[in-house]
Amino acid sequence: MRLGLCGTGRMGSAIALRLLESGFSLVAWNRDEGKLPPLVDAGATTAANPATLVGDADVVIVSLLDDEAVRTVYAGDAGLLSGDLQDKTIIETSTVHPATAKHMAGLVAAKGGRFVECPVGGTVQPARDGKLVGLVGGEAAHVGSVRPVLDAMCRRVEHLGPVGSGAAMKLAVNLPLIAYWEALGEALTVADGAGIDLDVAASLMIDSAGAIAVAPMRMASVLQAVNDSDAEQPTNFSAAGMAKDLRLMCELAEEEGLAMPVAEAARHGFDRVVAAGWGPRDGALVAAWPVLARRQQVGKA
Repeated sequence: MRLGLCGTGRMGSAIALRLLESGFSLVAWNRDEGKLPPLVDAGATTAANPATLVGDADVVIVSLLDDEAVRTVYAGDAGLLSGDLQDKTIIETSTVHPATAKHMAGLVAAKGGRFVECPVGGTVQPARDGKLVGLVGGEAAHVGSVRPVLDAMCRRVEHLGPVGSGAAMKLAVNLPLIAYWEALGEALTVADGAGIDLDVAASLMIDSAGAIAVAPMRMASVLQAVNDSDAEQPTNFSAAGMAKDLRLMCELAEEEGLAMPVAEAARHGFDRVVAAGWGPRDGALVAAWPVLARRQQVGKA
């Protein structure tokens, strides 16, 4: 089975390396060719554009930033839909609106191809280790045909229903995670305002019911951002990416007539941080923002 990959950002590259190590052959394309050499060094070949990539692969994995990027790579000049998709399968791993996944599935089917969505739960290291959670939507036969690829990427593959169900579940999974960082920042601000040593407050947060599973791994980074807001730190899931997911959640809620006040509140918080230039930084560092804002306000008083 020959694999293609469109999009070699942090997640795409990690998935690619995992698949190469699992014995798959891989051809990769990325708009920025400067990101391709590490994959070439690991054994991948490259394609000039998405349409060419389709011709070189049986299964094409797409890992892109947002809905706009997905639409461009599928339907733009020399896009995936320009290639011969007959009997080819697209695995869409990007986090997009369910309507976008459904629309792309229809376009691929019209060209004789198969479409499986598999947005994933997990960040770069789980992707590198093949320990993602695959949130799958699509026809059962189509999912079964690419199961070896999904199993190499994921520790758990859950077929949730038709196309669109995976995209919806990914937004559902991300909501409490993203909202947590905003809530954690507010919680630390309460402790900081009371004069409690922030290291002690943070240790109590992660040693109590006030933490989610990933909090212990991120708390030191949050505290570093409080103490040195300009310090460079690695990014697993960017604040801009989280803000984008919150926007999708709120759009979906509005379309379905749902009230999602937590998502709306978190969206305002993340939009504020992104507007201040923190978009490329890890989203967990948003928890440092309310503390920094309070200290600046107190300093001006």
